[in-house]
Amino acid sequence: MRHGCFQGIAFLLLYFFTSLPLYASGWKDYLAYSEVQDVEKAGTLLYVQASDGLYVYNTNDKSITTYDKATGLSDTHVSLIKYNRTAQRLIIVYDDSNIDILDANGTVTNISDLYNANLTTGKTVYSIYCQGRYAYLCTDFGIMKVDVSDALIADTYQLGIKVQWCTIADGYIHAQSKASGHYRALLTDNLLDKSVWSRVGAYQAQPAEDKSADIAVAKTLQPGGPKYNHFGKIKFKYGNLYTVGGGFAAGVEQQYPGTVQVLRSNDTWQIFPDTINKITGYAFLDNTDIDVDPTDTSRVLVAGRTGVYEFNRGRYVTTYNFNNTPLESAVTGNPAYTLVEGITFDNAGNLWLLNSGAENQSVVEMTNAGQWVSHHSSTFISNENNLSLFNMVSPMVDSRGILWFGNQHWYTPGLFALNTSTDAAKAVTIFYNEDGTSYTDVRVHEVVEDKDNNLWVCTTKGPFYLESSEMNNDTPVFNQIKVPRNDGTNLADYLLTGIDISCIAIDGAGRKWFGTNGQGAYLISEDNYTQVQHFTAANSGLLSDVVSSIAINGETGEVFFATTNGLCSWQSDATTPAEEMNKDKTYAYPNPVKPGYTGVITIVGLTYDADVKIVSSNGTLVNEGKSTGGRYEWDGNDQKGKAVASGIYMVETATETGEKGTVCKIAIVR
Repeated sequence: MRHGCFQGIAFLLLYFFTSLPLYASGWKDYLAYSEVQDVEKAGTLLYVQASDGLYVYNTNDKSITTYDKATGLSDTHVSLIKYNRTAQRLIIVYDDSNIDILDANGTVTNISDLYNANLTTGKTVYSIYCQGRYAYLCTDFGIMKVDVSDALIADTYQLGIKVQWCTIADGYIHAQSKASGHYRALLTDNLLDKSVWSRVGAYQAQPAEDKSADIAVAKTLQPGGPKYNHFGKIKFKYGNLYTVGGGFAAGVEQQYPGTVQVLRSNDTWQIFPDTINKITGYAFLDNTDIDVDPTDTSRVLVAGRTGVYEFNRGRYVTTYNFNNTPLESAVTGNPAYTLVEGITFDNAGNLWLLNSGAENQSVVEMTNAGQWVSHHSSTFISNENNLSLFNMVSPMVDSRGILWFGNQHWYTPGLFALNTSTDAAKAVTIFYNEDGTSYTDVRVHEVVEDKDNNLWVCTTKGPFYLESSEMNNDTPVFNQIKVPRNDGTNLADYLLTGIDISCIAIDGAGRKWFGTNGQGAYLISEDNYTQVQHFTAANSGLLSDVVSSIAINGETGEVFFATTNGLCSWQSDATTPAEEMNKDKTYAYPNPVKPGYTGVITIVGLTYDADVKIVSSNGTLVNEGKSTGGRYEWDGNDQKGKAVASGIYMVETATETGEKGTVCKIAIVR
């Protein structure tokens, strides 16, 4: 598999952290396979390229096996597949010109030569032709010959022309170029010599291969997964992951379907109706935010470029825009540009909406009684165009009833706040840190509150930390966490300074997950001084280094990453702590531990930072430590690292204040 280099940046020197290949371990992909693009028949196997992904259908037992980065593929975005019958392997080419070879046993071998090549021309692969054990890949620079059996590059024919397709016939190899015409050379010639290739005519289109019967079969299959790989915003609430595709920012319209895709607790997907344009008469595209009513969890609200949409139990209810609410359009008279890029419910079930680019609106509330209330303030007007801030995002109502949100547009970027009780408004457009350093042009992507009621602000300049004691100040002072270099100089560096932090989620152990625009995802310890993980697309199962949103299943510890290449997750070791430990909530699994099991034994239902001791039936201490959030993992070994013998082991717990918790038992059978 392809190993990427660890991308060093200045602050990483503080951590003395080594990046190791993580790949599939702990990772899971949630990819779409709804759009069938190509098929390749291989005996009883039908390989299907769908939604830029890959799966195989076994016509004998009717089974479907999906392939992705978490299960062995080296990359994402499949662009071409071709089965080589002699080698009995599938050639997979990705958008970035990386190449995999997949055999019938599911083993993947990566050929990264073209991906890693530094060429003055492009590296696009347009088609694949197979003869014998070889595959001929037609590219921007000519033809690349691959030995499929040995998974290596056999030859490269640098022709200096784009070759759309090729074939071998009558002792010649033929190269067809739309721009340059039809070239050929004798197979007995030295094909590496460009001069033996001669133009013999105009370009001829490649004859179409009739795959209609196999494609028809593929379209009846249901490999599971979401409908689309677009995930702009994700939120984990009430046991489900709620997602929308994103796609809109000021000046950018991706035209992504507005589809709501919900991952339910049983690992199945619910797709909300996405042909709402037929009802409203205008496009249902580029939705950027979603939230669930805490007083009625069947009620889901969605917002984006074209207003706000209400669903109940997955069914469309109504649309809110300038026609039926105080919301205003950014383009007068055009409901397709009722820009609401951020929404959030407070604990009472009132919905708060951010109306961007409007003349007389900015913050609007729909109360839990269905009444609409404007909380417009001149504080939320940009001096550049006298309209409301043009890219207001990620609203959050904190524990004091303050609505916080960011503006990530170049007009008046910053952090903004509204007291939901008094309507007092605040703008922070210059960030001062504890050392007196000031930052301007700080575009704020997301704001969250930690368990100590302090704020974490994700910006283009890195993360900023605002203590609750500073929130009422007219000019608040932000902290940039100083991480000691530990090199004998007594110097320190700001945490993740200068990195464009796109999003954040805080896990059950108080650790911070930071997503970035281009540098993957970081896990930082609760005390903020240690980098626990740095996941990139090169060193892990992360699908892309651009992470737009992170959400956590607090019960299981699964961390979801919305990326430009789709949705994936990492199984973390931290869960949301229990309020108290008792026999109903605190238990271990697997239990009993059967012969041959080599994984960890997990104790859940623990309080925050709980003390855990595991003792044998005669009272001998074999393991101890503290919970990570509400979870503790034991490898089944004693304090000397030796596997414990068969028997019953007691798990004794206590809270972080020393109060005795509960006791559970683990049966181990060797």
